[in-house]
This record gives sequence, structure tokens and C-alpha cells, in this order.
Amino acid sequence: MFVLSGYEYLLGFFIICSLVPALALSASKLLRPSGYAPERRTTYESGMEPIGGAWIQFNIRYYMFALVFVVFDVETVFLYPWAVAFHRLGLLAFIEALVFIAILVVALVYAWRKGALEWS
Repeated sequence: MFVLSGYEYLLGFFIICSLVPALALSASKLLRPSGYAPERRTTYESGMEPIGGAWIQFNIRYYMFALVFVVFDVETVFLYPWAVAFHRLGLLAFIEALVFIAILVVALVYAWRKGALEWS
């Protein structure tokens, strides 16, 4: 009896997971056009000729808002399954969710006090 007899499916899965992207990349390389016209290499701006360079500086506040959004978006991802199964989880799960929300409220207050949410 072979020791790893239950792992053939896992090995097959890894082989398929390796072959599918390799085949997709190979097929796209074979099917793509060989040369590009100079117009295809320019930046597309709604049919207008591009003005200036593509590298511009963005205000750091955009990133701060995005980071705060991601934190609270992930919070909803974690809280949704809890809310769906709330009636089966009991009091301990309710207390754990309150602690989780309290930690996020503290983070929100911290970001607010630091001025990360103000736009000027």
C-alpha cells in the first residue's frame, strides 16, 4: 500500500492549476498580432491627443481615503457571515463581534483625530 495514496487528486489539481495558465499564455502569444502600429502605443484619452506625461502626482489623501475604505469594507465582509448566523451563535459570538467593532471604532477615531479623513 502506497503511503500517499489519497493525494493523487491533489497532485492532479496542482498539475491542472499549472497547465491552465501556461496554456492560456501560450495561446495568447500565438494568436496575438505580431506587430503594432505606432498609434497603438500611445495613451488613449477619449480620442484626443494626449497632453503631457502620464506620470503625475496624486494627493496622498486619495490613498488615505482608499485605505480607510478598504478597512471598513473588509469589516463588512467579516461581519456579514456573523449576521447571517447570528441566531445560532449565541452570546459569546455577540460579545466577540462587539469587541471587533470596538477595535474598528477606535481605529476610525484615531484616523479622524490624525486628520486622515479631512479634505482641504
